Amino acid sequence: MNNLKATVVGAGLAGCEAAMQLANRGVQVTLYEMKPHKMTPAHQSPDFGELVCSNSLKAKRIEAAGGLLKAEMQLFDSLCVKTAYECEVPAGGALAVNRHDFAASMTKAIQNHPNITVIHEEITEIHDGVCVIATGPLTSDAFAKTLQATFGGEPLHFFDAAAPIVTAESIDMTCAFAASRYERGDDDYLNCPMNKEEYEAFYEQLITAQRAKLHGIDKDPKVYEGCMPVEIMARRGADTIRFGPLKPVGLRDPRTGHRPWANLQLRKENKEGSYYNLVGFQTNLTFPEQKRVFGMIPALKNAEYVRYGVMHRNTFLDSPRLLGEDFSFKQNPDLFFAGQMTGVEGYMESAASGILAGVNAYRRLTGQAPLIPPETTMLGALCRHVSNGETNDFQPMGASFGLLPPLAEHIRDKKERYGALARRSLETLQSVLRDENDSLQNN
Repeated sequence: MNNLKATVVGAGLAGCEAAMQLANRGVQVTLYEMKPHKMTPAHQSPDFGELVCSNSLKAKRIEAAGGLLKAEMQLFDSLCVKTAYECEVPAGGALAVNRHDFAASMTKAIQNHPNITVIHEEITEIHDGVCVIATGPLTSDAFAKTLQATFGGEPLHFFDAAAPIVTAESIDMTCAFAASRYERGDDDYLNCPMNKEEYEAFYEQLITAQRAKLHGIDKDPKVYEGCMPVEIMARRGADTIRFGPLKPVGLRDPRTGHRPWANLQLRKENKEGSYYNLVGFQTNLTFPEQKRVFGMIPALKNAEYVRYGVMHRNTFLDSPRLLGEDFSFKQNPDLFFAGQMTGVEGYMESAASGILAGVNAYRRLTGQAPLIPPETTMLGALCRHVSNGETNDFQPMGASFGLLPPLAEHIRDKKERYGALARRSLETLQSVLRDENDSLQNN
């Protein structure tokens, strides 16, 4: 009888992946999750794997860094990737999901696994034995103090934001049109165009609008570039958001026959298309200001908000000082960390770290050497990012082809080059996992 046991703390994407990797290898997993008894400022659902900021899990094609990462994760039988495709909603070349269905399906998979016992309880102390901590960037205050004492220093933190969601029926379709950029795929996005005059009026109101107060913060907070509030981004210059979340390239307004001066895209939140997310419009404006300022976009002048944008503090570790490439704590190899708190950025990146933490927690239990994917893989690149001791100003980072070593022969065309990097990555990882599977069968 297999008596291997492990603890996982946190049932977000990373914690669920870690628990599943351990449980599928025969380990008896105790999974602690404080919801619904105690909720974080950002979460609304008691379900596991709740998506907060966006319902998009980035590109599907392997020629994009996010697509390659998901392909690598599928080689580990990723629960998150499998669930995402089951709950997919149309989003052009991106993998977007119905958030409610996704979280419900994740919860069901975890609760129904015979090797996983779920305990709804806030953890304030680190458990003995092999343990994966995946409490996320919104770790409870009590447990954060425990981690601080364990590490002997302050965790790092930045502020993160979420975009608003509006009802489909409240969008003025006389001012909007359905299309994907460059006519790629189906017309999966609703586009809200603005002419030059409309944009300039909107911009002036955006940069002067009232922002919600953040507890203990008197000036602009430190924010992560990938989820920067649109009003902070706009302050960098009038064209910054026009070449960012409001870029009009690859689109033609059927009312004018020309490319809009600026364009906001809306992405479906569910298969029915009854809710839409304002793509790239993370914000910390007060709720009345969101309604007033975003209502200056013609298609949203009568918008009804299912959820307003919010901003919250995210905590991450000084991982290069604390963690090894296998996501274990350098001073205690039985203790593993996973998720955004390790300094990986993005839903799938967080889930991927959970996979690796779970795999390596199992290998720790069975006396095997850690599994560190090669540096030519996206997973391996993320391992090295969190453990790079030469970094003086550690910041969260998502999947990027810039993290991979170059090909032996330079390919000028970017798409072809990324495709070659992706094929090299997948071939290398498949070879590594053949050896891993052989090892698993012998234990």
